[in-house]
Amino acid sequence: MSTYKLAQQGDRHTRTPSEPLAQHPIVIGHEMSGVIIEVGGKWKDKYAVGTKFTVEPDMDIINGEVRTAGYFYPYYGGDSTYSILPPEVMENDFLIPFAGDSFFAASLCEPSACILTGYNMMYHTTKQSHEHVMGVKKGGYAIVFGACGPMGLECLDQGLQNEDGSSMIVAVDVSEDRLARAEQVLRPRAGEKQLIFFNSAKSEDVVGDLLALTGGHGFDDAFVYAPVSALVEQADRLLAIDGCLNFFAGPVDKTLSASINFYNVHYRNTHMIGSSGSALSDMLQALRLMEEKKIMPAVMVTHIGGLESAIDATLNLPSIPGGKKLIYTQLDIPLTAIADFREKGKEDPIFTELADSCDAHDGCWNAEAERLLLAHYNVDLTH
Repeated sequence: MSTYKLAQQGDRHTRTPSEPLAQHPIVIGHEMSGVIIEVGGKWKDKYAVGTKFTVEPDMDIINGEVRTAGYFYPYYGGDSTYSILPPEVMENDFLIPFAGDSFFAASLCEPSACILTGYNMMYHTTKQSHEHVMGVKKGGYAIVFGACGPMGLECLDQGLQNEDGSSMIVAVDVSEDRLARAEQVLRPRAGEKQLIFFNSAKSEDVVGDLLALTGGHGFDDAFVYAPVSALVEQADRLLAIDGCLNFFAGPVDKTLSASINFYNVHYRNTHMIGSSGSALSDMLQALRLMEEKKIMPAVMVTHIGGLESAIDATLNLPSIPGGKKLIYTQLDIPLTAIADFREKGKEDPIFTELADSCDAHDGCWNAEAERLLLAHYNVDLTH
């Protein structure tokens, strides 16, 4: 979606270079992974050929310019068969080795890290101290609005895997199909935590019905993953004493506003935060959790495709249902939904194998499926 916004705004986007894009095009794609195939002499003692990697895309301001992978560089970006990484990537330690068993997980490190940032920024207080106790409330109640979009799904996944986090998590969406898929991929990961799926489109009293799930206590932590004023207001009304509301939705409308109950801010100590992007420490934490199989970013992925499909997928993203569209830049295959693998397998047997693999992983894309795909197309990652 970030790249879709870039395509819509063009030169008006804050992260593009000063030269007109029409004359000085850049490579799009900032959520990426790959393998190092060549290392210059300056970096040969730090990086090795054959290493799997991802990158921190945002290098902030360098020489007065915001330099971000996927927005700024002519030879470096995710939607390319090969990239030449500029010196500042290595100089800032933004080229990050990954020891996990797949490329797709590393490519989802950036959005996973953004979600971790949200969790790490949540805070709570006590009447005995002014200290901000960071993180969601241990054993508390959490709710996620817009829960069945790609980011919302991974927010749920991370909440379920947080041993020191919430004891109950409520996922709110308006689509029965999205809620059904969310339950399919996340229910097996819930463990002892209480995971509730709630279709707000079927409720005549959304706030009342949700509040009842907590026995009237309210929610200690609320995440809003859709830029909708009504959702912010519902989340605010549902906050418990000392409840924290996290808005992470990337609005395009710069005037987006919502009505907040400041009586509760004063007397019930409710509070809110917002975040965009992540810190390098969050990316490293996300990669470690992926390597240890403690978070599963595959829940975000609903489609795969080859490099040629990236153009239409980007330009038409709002009209393509589902979550993340995963692009394998060494392949030439059409954008295909995981849900359509079985049917497509009637024409191409590899998709039957991919369907079997995804079915064995609760309907999710996975490392085995990736290996099958790359082997089928004889992808050589050594040069």
